[in-house]
Amino acid sequence: MTDQAPTRQRIMDAAQALVVSQGFSATTLDAILTHAGASKGAFFHHFASKDALGDAILERYAAADAEILDLYLAEAEDETDDPAQQIVSFVRLFEEAADGLATSVPGCLFVSFIYERGPDTVRGDDVIVGSIELWRARLLDKLTEAAKTRPELADVDLPALADQVFTIFEGGFILGRATGEPSHLRRQLAHLRRYLTLLLGVEETVT
Repeated sequence: MTDQAPTRQRIMDAAQALVVSQGFSATTLDAILTHAGASKGAFFHHFASKDALGDAILERYAAADAEILDLYLAEAEDETDDPAQQIVSFVRLFEEAADGLATSVPGCLFVSFIYERGPDTVRGDDVIVGSIELWRARLLDKLTEAAKTRPELADVDLPALADQVFTIFEGGFILGRATGEPSHLRRQLAHLRRYLTLLLGVEETVT
């Protein structure tokens, strides 16, 4: 952890790395501060509690996720005016970047919080669900537009298809992390892209 980064950022970076690795409950404040090279005084200057830090890293993660969603959709829109082709291009762009993402992003922070939920746990629910719903809404908009000129999509459950795209993204990260083989993400996205080219009736993009 670099000493050049602002203290708040170092604390959040340390917390995110540890939470992804071992879960929020198992991550102690002392471990976060040791990893960040920060004091308790510095911590409480920026955060009221460990729970407040958890909220902060979830919100930051969701914001970054929304930015990359917007970025790749914008790139896909620059390539073509066809909404169906835009969806395929969107997946292809992630596929091309997948190996780098799989090695630079250690895992999904959302998953780390979701899997240790207890019956009364609500931490991060709004942030996590909001992020998932954002992916669904943006992709569903494209699918709905594509369906206007593709009658063969009339019987397709478009909201579920939008969710499938998100599911394969997240599942690819989990599969790669669990097996120690980062290429799983790229390979899963390649299957998704080929499926979408067939379902949406667009030209196959070769990578």
